Amino acid sequence: MVTQTPAVDLLFDAVASKGHVCVGLDTSADYVPPAERKKAADDAHAVLAFNTALIEATFDVAACYKVQIAYYEEMGISGLCAYTKTLEYIRKKGGIVIADIKRGDIADTATRYAKAHLAGEFKADFVTLTPYLGMDSVEPWLSQAQNNGGGAFVLMRTSNQGMRDFQFLETNDGKKVYNKVGDKLAELAAKYAGKKGYGIFGAVVGCTERQEASDIRKNYPNLFFLIPGYGAQGGGAQDAALLLREGNGGVVNASRSIITAWQKEAGSQNADNAFAALAARKAAIKMRDEILLETNGRK
Repeated sequence: MVTQTPAVDLLFDAVASKGHVCVGLDTSADYVPPAERKKAADDAHAVLAFNTALIEATFDVAACYKVQIAYYEEMGISGLCAYTKTLEYIRKKGGIVIADIKRGDIADTATRYAKAHLAGEFKADFVTLTPYLGMDSVEPWLSQAQNNGGGAFVLMRTSNQGMRDFQFLETNDGKKVYNKVGDKLAELAAKYAGKKGYGIFGAVVGCTERQEASDIRKNYPNLFFLIPGYGAQGGGAQDAALLLREGNGGVVNASRSIITAWQKEAGSQNADNAFAALAARKAAIKMRDEILLETNGRK
């Protein structure tokens, strides 16, 4: 039994009030304006200050934020501190954060990961999980998610070119591997659902492949989607809209196209964090409005 308001219900409400944009804070120190990076104590401090500026500038137009842990791990302990402080900053402001950690292990190991990332010092509202060890790699996260009102997005059909290597293989009954993942998640969603009708665990479904997108949305109406691939990976508003349901049911992630938008602005050679944050805001608003235009046209 869910003891707190499920994060998926909060995300549904955030989409309804703010739009579909998920700002990806996949923040390399190389994305920070050089002047800001130079004056910071180290790259981790530079990244944290940059993230803070972007969060402040986009908070009213972003349904949530996705923070990819790899960009912080590469900086070592100081980077993980920046990661933790970024999560804390978003959550203290009342925002929703997805920890993009792509964990996939079983039994006690999975339970330890779940405690760390849904209840511990690295606490986020959602995590990303890989299901290819089987559902016993997903299920240990459920109790932590229920106890803390959290959730997860499980890799189903991703946005990278290599997804066809395995996800599109056909099984004996003619279904693709990604359909088998979706079927299992739909079963889970039926058992563990929020009040908005979506399972507390949703799916990662990329928008770089328009083919079959409408069928995916139709076949899995109770799954909330995290939709990567927008912007730098080639997906657009029309592609993303196909994966939404009645104007909701998904958030669309964009990382580089938002957080490096300042690099394409006139005067970028003299950019500071304020300059970068304004460019990020403009990019997020443009993305939000494009998706809403497509979504409203499909209702």
